[in-house]
Parts: sequence; structure tokens; C-alpha cells
Amino acid sequence: MASADRQPRSKLRESTRLDRIRNFCIVAHIDHGKSTLADRILEMTGALGDRQMREQVLDQMDLERERGITIKASAIRLGYRARDGEEYVLNLIDTPGHVDFTYEVSRSLAAAEGALLVVDAAQGVEAQTVANAHLTVEQGLKIIPVINKIDLPNASPERARAELEEIIGLSGEGALLTSAKLGTGVEEVLEAIVERIPAPSGEAEAPLQALIFDSHFDPHRGIVAYVRVQNGHIARGMRIQMMSTRHVFEVQEVGVFRLGLEVVEDLSAGAVGYVIAGIKEIGQAPVGETITSVGDPAAEPLPGYRRAKPMVFCGIYPSENEDYPYLRTALEKLSLNDAALSSEPETSTALGFGFRCGFLGLLHMEVVQERLEREYGLDLVLTAPSVVYRALTSDGEVVEVDSPTKLPGADRLEGIEEPYVRATIMTPASYLGACIELCQDRRGEYESQEHSQTDRVVVTYLLPLSEILLDFFDQLKSRSRGYASFDYEFIGYRESELSKLDVLINGDPVDALSVIVHRSRSQQRGRTLVKRLREAISRQLFEVRIQAALGSRIIAAERIAPLRKNVTAKCYGGDVTRKRKLLEKQKAGKKRMRQIGKVDVPQEAFLSVLKIAE
Repeated sequence: MASADRQPRSKLRESTRLDRIRNFCIVAHIDHGKSTLADRILEMTGALGDRQMREQVLDQMDLERERGITIKASAIRLGYRARDGEEYVLNLIDTPGHVDFTYEVSRSLAAAEGALLVVDAAQGVEAQTVANAHLTVEQGLKIIPVINKIDLPNASPERARAELEEIIGLSGEGALLTSAKLGTGVEEVLEAIVERIPAPSGEAEAPLQALIFDSHFDPHRGIVAYVRVQNGHIARGMRIQMMSTRHVFEVQEVGVFRLGLEVVEDLSAGAVGYVIAGIKEIGQAPVGETITSVGDPAAEPLPGYRRAKPMVFCGIYPSENEDYPYLRTALEKLSLNDAALSSEPETSTALGFGFRCGFLGLLHMEVVQERLEREYGLDLVLTAPSVVYRALTSDGEVVEVDSPTKLPGADRLEGIEEPYVRATIMTPASYLGACIELCQDRRGEYESQEHSQTDRVVVTYLLPLSEILLDFFDQLKSRSRGYASFDYEFIGYRESELSKLDVLINGDPVDALSVIVHRSRSQQRGRTLVKRLREAISRQLFEVRIQAALGSRIIAAERIAPLRKNVTAKCYGGDVTRKRKLLEKQKAGKKRMRQIGKVDVPQEAFLSVLKIAE
């Protein structure tokens, strides 16, 4: 939400009675109609008129609208007159549905007392539905199941009810039937929010405790902190303090979320809104921080968030070295808006100065890359993604390796551990064999299998995280014709037979193309990699040799022939020795050129690493 959307100061105080406030979020598996349901709720509560109406209203980024997914959680304040005649304030927080953005969901849940769990009437309960339901129960929220898309020809609400009971353990009788596209049943959803979700707890007269659950950076006004006020109140002119960083600021503005930012006089206990206090430095008001008053501070902070642990790492470099400071600033601002993103400086002999960045998954990595390129106008080169390995050295030290370049030498290396995840796959029984075959191909270890009465099978495998990085999800969808769904959770590290695979171009290692692979896959991976690089690198005036090596042993090689000029074209007959002299001279020139020549590796070559099917 940009500050340019800020609306005039409201004359109303935000001191609504606690029993008239409902804070809730919407959670679902991706593409189950969550954003469409949010659109209908906004429409029915009069939050926007016909002219303002569009699909995915709460999705602010062009990237979200193009991909048809929610990436960032967003909040909005709604007014609703219930059937009992009372006016209620509904604070809706929309959340992402993809497994990579579970951290966004967990932060949204901390600002709410209840959640709408949306299930597609045609697809039924899927993997991320189960994960979000468990996350909601852990937070102690009231769940209202909503079976959506009942207008579809292949909709089966009763099957969805049965799966809610059998797989998740929720009562199917309490599930609401809706068609968010047509608006059917949305009013019943609003009534259920008022009746079933409890009002927020808190005391307006107690010392201030407000939890920062999100934020964004305004270049003119500093950090705009999104807060849920647990106790007390916060108003313009108050001196506030961050309870962990101890920084003190004066509040310049408080407000609530409409379609933009609407200024109010104060935010009281139970309210969700924003605070602007001239916070200019990134990191002075981190997500999960508790705000309190300087004059009457709270005794202890609110429970914050468990720090998001990046699962996938890659190097991000500017294509032009002079853009490095702009990339650093862009990453700092983006990390404020995306707390799950981590970055630290690194250098590469091939690419120069850049950053080693950590992400929650491949989709998260793609989204960050597109946001950096679109919002900050950067031209970037990304290295191959990798996971965090643990290297065990001969002196007993355990080294965390998030880049192949950090792997200790063979003389010190005792062993390598790789991260494992527990993968949950939900699929129709007819595709079970194909899904199991895929997991076995990816070095999976079978754990359990559950059959339901609705022809759905839940199969659990223990898999190396590195095996699901590249194309596992695409392969799963392909083998199940789109019907299987997938979720995973990190479970720990295991020792494996892993090696560092180096890429040499004309004898010089290209560190940005190095990868850590399982020994059983090294030969295949090396051959595929050098073949892709041969296709990506253009011909030079000298011969280019591309090699894949395990230590000092070359396991695969390709050759790019040089561009040649026909130096003998000017010879018309005569002694053959003249032609030989010209060819020998050319050969010597090619050899010198190869010694001093530099091969420019295009970005397509680095991207080709991502496209290698295991």
C-alpha cells in the first residue's frame, strides 16, 4: 500500500467496543478461490463501488495479478451490519496459498482470532489445506470451513465435507457452501464470522502492547508498520519504544486499512492498523517486534514470530558491477517487506560482487528476482539454487555450507550431511503408483500411506530437500495430470554420499556453476550440464573446452570449435608448403588467443543449470 493512497484524516476514533470487532484471515490451498471470496466480502460490505471493483482487489502487485496468486498478506477494515442490527468492524487479512509463503500465513494468523478455511468443492482437501489447518489450530484460532466453487459442474460438496472430517478432523456439518464467483452463500459467511469468531481480548486502559505483523518502506516517510494492538492504545504524538531494539520514536500518524491508508485519531485494543513514526533505518522496527509506550511501558513483550529459516540459497549478482550499491539498497528495502528473505555479501571470480540470498523455496526465489527487476530496474544474474549442507571436518568442526565454494577441501572433509523433509502427497488412488515412482527416483524413503473413503490417498515420504528443488512439483503434476497436491516440512539432517561437481572452462573453474550432487547422480548431472553449457555459450575465435570434474577427475567434457577464417583462400596453386605455413601460423595464433582470451558466460548458461532434469 503506497502512501500516495492515504486518505484524509477521519473524525472517528478507532475506539470501537471490543465485542464489535472481529479479526479474521482467509487460508486455503493455492487456487481454491480465496482471493475471489475476499472480493465478494469487500463487495457485500460496501468497501468498494462498482467502478472500483476488479478481480483480486487485495493483491496489490502486478506480479500477483499476472500469476493469479497471492504473494503478500494484505489487510483491510470493513464495516458490516449483521442480521441482529448491530454494526461490526471486520478486519480481514488475506494470505498466500503456496507452500513457499507459509511464513506470511503464520504472521497473519497472529493478528487474528479466527480463520476461514476455504476448500474447493471440486478438488477437495489438498496438502496445503491440511498444513494451513494445522497452523491455524496451533495458533489457537477458531476455524470456519468454507466449501467454495459449488457452481462447478464437477463439484462434490458432500465429498469435501467427508474429507474435512476424515483428513483434517473438522466437523463437516459446520461447513458453509459458497460460490464466491457468483456470490452465493457469502452473506452466510459474514454472519458466521460475527457469530462464531470470538471478539479480541485486551484492555484499552492497560499499558500499550502492539505487535508488528508486517511493514513496508515509504521513501518519504520511512517504515510503515502494520500492527495489531493487543492492549492499551496508540495515538499521534505519543512517544513509543521498540521493546527488543529499545529505539524510541514519536508517532506521526496512525490509521486503518481501507483500499488505501485511512488516518484515524487513535488505535485501541483489538484494532488492526498502521503506525508511522519516522523510522528511517531498516531493522529498527523488525517484524515480530512489540511496540510499547515510553511513559507507561508494558512489563514484557508479546510472543513474536519464530524466525523464518531459509531453505534454498542462490547468488544474486548485478550484470554490471557498478549496479552493486543499487542491488544492496534494493535487497534491504525488500527484506523489510519480506521478512523471510535473507542476504549477505559474497564475491565470485566469474561474476564479481553480489549477495548470497536465502529463500523459502523456488517460487519465493522467482518472485524476489522479478520484484528486484521490476520495482528497482535491475538486470540480474542468478546462480544455481542450492540447499544448506553441513560439512563435517577432520578436526570435529561442523561447517554450514550454503554455497559449493564454502565446502572444505578434500583433505579436511570427513562427511557431508544434507537436509531432509517430510513430504505429504495427496492424490487420487489411480495416480498413486506414478507418485510413488517419482519419490523413489528422488532417493525417497517411504514412511506411511492412508486411504480415505473418498478415493484419495495421503502418502508420506522422507526426501532430500535438494531432490525437490528443481522440477519435482512439475513432475508430480505431470504424472498425476494435475490432481496431486504437495506439501513438505523440514525434519533435520542426514549424512549422504555427496560430492562437489566443478565446471571448468578452458581449464579455469567457474565457481558460480559449481554444484553439490549425490555420487550416484554425478555422472549424469555432469554430462547434462556440459551439454547445456555448450549450447548456451557462443562460438569464440578460439577453441573452448567445457569440462565437469569431481575433484581432479574429469567425468564429462564438450568442445566448442573455434570460428575459423579461410587463410588459404588467397593461394592459387603453388607449393603446398605455403598453405601449411599459413595454417601453422593460424594455429599458433589460436593457441595464444586461447591463453589470453576470456570466455563470456551468458546468463542463459547459469539458467541452464536450473533446467536440468534430474
